[in-house]
Amino acid sequence: MTRFAFSLLLVLAILWAPGAAAADEATPSLAEIVEKTNHVAYYQGQDGRAVASLTITDGKGRVRRKDFTILRRDQGSEDGAQKLYVYFDQPADERGVTFLVWKHLGKDDDRWLYLPALDVQKRIAASDERTSFVGSHFFYEDVSGRGIDEDHHRLIETTANYYVLENTPKDPKAVEFDRFTMWIHKASFIPVEIKFEQDGNVYRTLKVLAVEDIQGKKTVTKMKMSDQRIGGHTVLEYSQVDYDLGLPEEIFSERYLRNPPRQHLP
Repeated sequence: MTRFAFSLLLVLAILWAPGAAAADEATPSLAEIVEKTNHVAYYQGQDGRAVASLTITDGKGRVRRKDFTILRRDQGSEDGAQKLYVYFDQPADERGVTFLVWKHLGKDDDRWLYLPALDVQKRIAASDERTSFVGSHFFYEDVSGRGIDEDHHRLIETTANYYVLENTPKDPKAVEFDRFTMWIHKASFIPVEIKFEQDGNVYRTLKVLAVEDIQGKKTVTKMKMSDQRIGGHTVLEYSQVDYDLGLPEEIFSERYLRNPPRQHLP
């Protein structure tokens, strides 16, 4: 699998290609925009595997890197229940850390974390969904996805290349943000930028930096999350991306937190 090192300019060239823009002649409904965006972000292929790296730069400019593999398997043909398995390879003192998610619709996800250094397996509470994912600027919910039924959606602008959606939580007490705005590329339905607001101020920003066509699917391979409250940012990069591998159901279980499925890891 080709490794990706696209520049932002190249990404924009792809997304703004005349052919791509011309593909959007009919304006879809708001529901279609929301559903297609969710599908592109989290449900392409029946299952998938990717090697990922987190480059974390804190507010003082200190840099750390973490490498891991992420496995995904959808439950059924609809964009609904889904299982994720994450295995950390680097840094050395975090090798073997595993993270398991059973994503549900209409109720809280089930999430587990295994820490080999302590030989501790723990359940992650639903209230922790919007806390840091392994010390990065991404939240656990950013990795596994936020349910589209958890927010009210409003199309506030349509530009030549983007649908601009404003999303407000149905249960404001369950989250720390007041709203988040998404710039969704019209031809690919990739959300290329997301801004979270609290008290009228943007405090977290996600930007897509690279996109690759993998097995005919436009796939985000590099993105950056910045957090203005704590300072710094994290760049998340994907490589060795493969879809439709036929990953078995059994590896997405608590038993494999302590016993990683080596045959499915690179």
